Formats: sequence, structure tokens, C-alpha cells
Amino acid sequence: MTSPLLHVDGDRFVLGGRPHQIISGGIHYFRIHPDLWEDRLCRVRAMGLNTVETYVAWNVHERRPGRFDFTRERDFPRFVSLAGDLGLDVILRPGPYICAEWDFGGLPAWLMRDPSARLRCADETFLRAVDEWFDALVPVVLPLLRSQGGPVVAVQIENEYGSYGDDHAYLDHCRNALVERGVDVLLLTSDGPDSDYLASGTLPDVLATANFGSRPAAAFASLRAAMPTGPLMCMEFWNGWFDHWGERHHIRDPHDAATVLDEMLASGASVNLYMAHGGTNPGLWNGANVTDDGRYEPTVTSYDYDAPVSESGDLTPKFYAFRKVIGRYVPLPTDPLPAPPPRVAPATAAMTGWARLTDSLNAFGTEPIRTPMPMSMEELGQDHGLVLYRGSALVPPGGADLVLDGLADRAIVLADGTPVGSVSRNDPRTSVELQPRRDGQRTSIELVVENQGRVNYGPRMGERKGLVAARLGQRLVHGWQNLALPVDADGLTERIRFGRRPPEETPVFAHAVLHIPEPADGFLALPGWAKGFLWLNGVLLGRYWEIGPQETVYAPAPLWRTGENSVVVLELERSGTHVELRDVAILG
Repeated sequence: MTSPLLHVDGDRFVLGGRPHQIISGGIHYFRIHPDLWEDRLCRVRAMGLNTVETYVAWNVHERRPGRFDFTRERDFPRFVSLAGDLGLDVILRPGPYICAEWDFGGLPAWLMRDPSARLRCADETFLRAVDEWFDALVPVVLPLLRSQGGPVVAVQIENEYGSYGDDHAYLDHCRNALVERGVDVLLLTSDGPDSDYLASGTLPDVLATANFGSRPAAAFASLRAAMPTGPLMCMEFWNGWFDHWGERHHIRDPHDAATVLDEMLASGASVNLYMAHGGTNPGLWNGANVTDDGRYEPTVTSYDYDAPVSESGDLTPKFYAFRKVIGRYVPLPTDPLPAPPPRVAPATAAMTGWARLTDSLNAFGTEPIRTPMPMSMEELGQDHGLVLYRGSALVPPGGADLVLDGLADRAIVLADGTPVGSVSRNDPRTSVELQPRRDGQRTSIELVVENQGRVNYGPRMGERKGLVAARLGQRLVHGWQNLALPVDADGLTERIRFGRRPPEETPVFAHAVLHIPEPADGFLALPGWAKGFLWLNGVLLGRYWEIGPQETVYAPAPLWRTGENSVVVLELERSGTHVELRDVAILG
């Protein structure tokens, strides 16, 4: 009897008794509104793919220790089943670490509450958390495996571990954690093609794959040197790239990318496009990087990735170039290509409601905690958003610099309720100058500190967010109220009490109403605004920032209502007057 499982036979894959070339594409359920899962799967299938790949983001499913959620937008089994219903196989990458330019590489922020936390190694505390995650995850995965009649043909162990560490006991633990809980399909690893990465990130009895964007012959030669036998596969063919705030938007020439894809497929190798459809870093889920010289670079809200299927579902020139190449190696679907998604008509709405952030603190549902020194966001039990630190200090005659030590990542400083500056961890000095009060009394200090995204790659992972200390010169300021402001809390904008008069000072909430005849995809822009957060009908879409490159925020059709739609902005630095609804994306 022919096995239905994907397995390795010498230097080739075999599926259903026949040689098989995997032509896959990355598409992440957590980056797409669940009402659009089937639409996006249909679009990548139309390119000719026979497989899709998705990570499973641990921090999406366990935001609080021991509280697991696999429902609604977190119902990845439904996403996987939809792929199977469309005739697509699935490669599942459950981590525990996923990178993906996703907040903290998919690890839950609460891991950092323990000062002794050691990530991605055979540390007992970390392994205990990993085991509890797999205890919850694997029973959900098992019915999806090909061995049980499901679409999942392969499962990846960890992710690009060789570029992070060399603890093979940890990798072996991750493999055993899957196998001992019943995962019985093909297992694999993925790493960069450098020899040291492959040596550090692979296991002797597990198929190795490589990640790269060009020069496939050299990359596969390196993979073959590390793995003398077995099918060659590029697990991440980087056909585009992601963006950081303040840099140029990344694009890749479709012809160039298609030429590399053709070279791989012609050699008989298997491939997974990273990405086939990128989607969005919704809400506050974007990750960040830190450069070798210590510069912090948060990722933008869009994860369009210059992928063949755009963030909003458009079939791009790269889609057609890839489809032409893929059609040389496998039969293409005969269905008509999906039509372009419907778009809204452009519109503009003035802001009609206003409320200062500091007058709206009750809406967050948290209570201040008094401590001598500032608390980290993790100590406050918070993963995303803002922290408000309130204290006071006696500023000496002539003034003094208020220095923020251990700032992660950006702060708005208010003295006696008036903004006096913003500070970034990238600044040469994380300080602002304070002047003494004329009456000689203590100056009240408010620090609104923003977590702009947790580092998702490299040795700087595991930084704590918030603030370590504040000082005037060399003198520490003691006595703080620490208030968590979870910007992504459910129902937050519904609890804001808006007035009609714009406050003179930021940070400020602002509200507008946009009217549309029927739901369709749109793109929201905030010309004249500086930096903040954007909601549509109570759903936090993500961040905006005037430094670009991203100028519009994708607002998918399922979030719109016929008639009135509520748009809320939390502006941290400089308010505008209106919001614009556009029918095209501007990503830079």
C-alpha cells in the first residue's frame, strides 16, 4: 500500500508513492483577517503552489501564562483546514521561536518577568515553558497531520537556530517534544546556508533546509556539504523584504526574483517563497532589530514584503512572473484568476472629538503601582503599548538634564503637564532639559514610554521594555507611580470620553467619522500627524509615523460597516486635523 506521507527517498521527496517537488509559499494566518483567509489562500494557489507554509506564533495564543486561545483570529486549525480543502499541502513551523519579524520572534513577553530567564537554550525554566506550550499546541495539531488525513505534511523544529546559538541539547529537546506528543510526519530544520549556521542549527537525523534570496547554486552546495544526502530545499526564498521605520521601502525586481526561482526549480530543488502573501503586522505585533552598532530599528505595520500577492490581495507583476515560471514545472490551476479586491472611494473626515491621554487613564482599566524606582513593562504584567511614569523632582537653579536610563524605546516627557520633548533610545543622549519652577517647588514629571516592538532576531532578544531609572544629572529621581497603558486592550476606544475642543497639548485621542456606502478594502492616511496609533471601529490597525516609509495603513473590508465608521487616533507628538481614506496603498 502506498504511504500518503511525505518522506525522503535518497535525494528526492516522495508523496503518495511518486517523486514530489514542493512548490510552497509563506502565508501567515496571524497577519490576515480571518474572514480573508480563504481569499488569500485562493490567490497564492492560483500562482501554481502545491503547498503553503505558516508559522504558529506562541505569543498570539498564550498572552498570559497558562491561558491558551485557539479561537476566532487565533483559530489556525481552520486556516490549515481551508488550505487542505483547496488541495494545498501545509508545512507547519510551530517554533517555539519563529522570528518572522514578529514581536519577540513569537515568544511570549511574560517569559521576561523572571530575571533569570535564558531564552532558546536548555535552560530548565525556558524548557518548562516550552513543554507547557507544546502540551497545549500539539493536541490541536495532531488531527491536521497527513498521518491523520490532514494537510500538514511536514513540521519544522525551531527556526534558524544556527544563526542564534549552538545548543544541540535544546534543539533535540524541541524535536523530542514534538515526537513524544505524537507528531509523526516529516521533521526538518531551516538555517542560513553558511557552514557554521548549518553545523549549529541542524540535527543528524533531521532533514536540513536552507534560507536565502540569491545565488542558489552556491547555497545548495553549502547545504549539500552539510547534508550529503537528502532532497535540496530552500525553506525561505527571500523574494522581497520587510521595512523598518525611517528607511526606504524595499522592493525586488520581479524578473530578477523569477530568474532565481527558475534556477532552483530547474535544478530539481524544492522551494518555499518567503513570502507568497505577506499581510500585516496588526495592532502592536511588529518586531524590531538591533544593528551591530546598537541602533534599534522597529518594523513598520505593513508586512507587504513586496510579495507576489500584496498586503491587500492584489496580484502583482511578481505574481505573474512567478506563475509563468512555476507553470514550466507543474500544471497550473485552470480556474480563472481571482478578481481584484473591491476598493472604497476616497474620502476625508475632520476630527470632531478630542481627549487628552492623561485625562483618559480610566479607560485602560489599570491601577497605578507606587515604587521607589520605575518598573519595567514586564513587571507590570504588560506585553505591548505604553507605560505612564509619574514622579516629581526639585530642579536646581539654572536647570538640569533629565536623563532616562535604560529607555525602551521612546518617551514623551511632560513637565507640569506640558510636553518638553521626546526621547529615543537611538539618541546620543536620552535626556531633555528641565527648568526650575518659579515658585521653587518640585516639578511634576510624566513620562509616556512606548514599546515600539520587541527584538525578534539575534542576541539582543529578551530586552525588557519601559524604563530603568530617571535622574537629574547624577541624582536619581525616586518615588514613581507606574501605570500600564495597554493600547491594544479590547474596547479601549469605546471608553474614551471625547469632547469637542482640541486640547492644546499632546498626547491626545482624536475621533472622526467616515461614511462609506458598503464595506470594501481601504487605506487610511494621517497627513499632518506625527506618530501614534490608529483604530477603525474599535480595532487597533497598527502604528503610523511621519518618518515613513509607510504612509497608509491597510483597513481590510471585514472591518468596515455600511454608513458610519469610527476612526480613532492616539497621537503622541503633534496633532493633525483630519483623516483621509484612500483607495491605494502608499508604502514608500
